[in-house]
Amino acid sequence: MRVPSLTPAAVGAALLAPAVLNGPAAVPPPQRSVARSEGAVAAADLLARLGECHQISHGRYRTDAGSPATVPVCGTPDAVFWKADMDIDCDGQATARCNRRSDPVFAATTSFQQSDGRHLNAETLPYIVVPAPSRIWDHRAAGVRGGSVAAVVYQDRVQYAVVGDTGPRDLIGEASYATARGLGIHADPRGGGAPSGVTYVVFRNTRVDPIEDHTAAVEAGQRLARLFTTDHSPAPPPVAHG
Repeated sequence: MRVPSLTPAAVGAALLAPAVLNGPAAVPPPQRSVARSEGAVAAADLLARLGECHQISHGRYRTDAGSPATVPVCGTPDAVFWKADMDIDCDGQATARCNRRSDPVFAATTSFQQSDGRHLNAETLPYIVVPAPSRIWDHRAAGVRGGSVAAVVYQDRVQYAVVGDTGPRDLIGEASYATARGLGIHADPRGGGAPSGVTYVVFRNTRVDPIEDHTAAVEAGQRLARLFTTDHSPAPPPVAHG
């Protein structure tokens, strides 16, 4: 974590209960050199479907310590989303690119673990970070948990990922080294990331099991994104905010 610096009814009966998506563990190679969208759904179509922000958080988040709190968490019947920067999370297993030498705030743990009990591998697994539960927002109440399917959009690219870690209660906008690489974002944990323009979409009540199965996350993400962009049910009204 960085201190410095679909409601189921809307997508069909198959998602009326939390969706658990199984498959053989498959992790993308750490040295994918060409960033390209994993999305069968175009980034522009996914962003257009989000529409205006109907705020569900009881307040707003900072993107960095000391910055103004300007980022709300928004909701639709199918998903939650926010638009922020991207800080690079290298926490979890120590690897060639994610370790105490490459990352001055490296932590050897992630909030959620692989099926073998080990912490996640930020270098190879695309995952995003959600704020720890607080009075601002509790992701669990919105159907978001470890392994929830996410689509991260940057410019014309879509990277599918899972919720893999939690961060500070008042900060938002962070994803793993592998997520950044998949989007063509400089992934150096010291000075990489993107200052703005990143949209994080998490599909409600979904879960990839095992969490480290990126192939299953991509397959589920593509399916959920297609359903999301073809469903035109109205968004819920905004809630009162404190």
